[in-house]
Amino acid sequence: MKIVTNLVIDCYYNGIFPMSHGRDEDDIYFVNPNKRGIIPLDKVHISRSLERSINKQDFIITNDKAFSEVINSCASQEFGRKKTWINKTIIDLFKELHFMGKAHSIEIWKNQSLVGGIYGLSLESVFFAESMFSAMQNASKIALIYLLAKLKHEQFKLFDVQYITPHLSSMGGIEISKKEYLNSLKCGLETENKFPKIDSSQEVDWLIISNYLQEMRDIS
Repeated sequence: MKIVTNLVIDCYYNGIFPMSHGRDEDDIYFVNPNKRGIIPLDKVHISRSLERSINKQDFIITNDKAFSEVINSCASQEFGRKKTWINKTIIDLFKELHFMGKAHSIEIWKNQSLVGGIYGLSLESVFFAESMFSAMQNASKIALIYLLAKLKHEQFKLFDVQYITPHLSSMGGIEISKKEYLNSLKCGLETENKFPKIDSSQEVDWLIISNYLQEMRDIS
């Protein structure tokens, strides 16, 4: 598995990522698209209703507390995923990357129950968001905003979402060319950084998200 994970990390360093044809397939393949989806960390669209939900502070957001549960939920039919590219090979691969300290999960909790989450890969100042799930309205969106706020605060350079969906587009996601993406990737990978700890129960984290909400409100 170590050889496989090192190969996959090298692929990400070169703008290539793994996928599968479905949850019941064993094999994976690698993708190098001509267009790439990103969310600019300084130009995120946060709707008023989503901002109100965040300001209620009735969720707790953490990281790396339940990686297995998050990635399994992202692949699960329970949350409306009739089809998914996340198969057992991908899951096992990312669990190993998590063990290596490269892959991370962001969890959102309601009354001590996991109600949403995101997982992805962090390399230097780049975060490659792989997938998210939500068991409650807006749960994954709230987790995403917390993640974006923390990454911007820690001066990350690039937030890669692979492909743009209507959901991501509504939050400020854009599509850029391969050339532009590779330039941004190079910049991010040349800037040493570490994935930040996230704990919304801490006052300092709430201050970061509050400031981020204000910044995004000012540019909208």
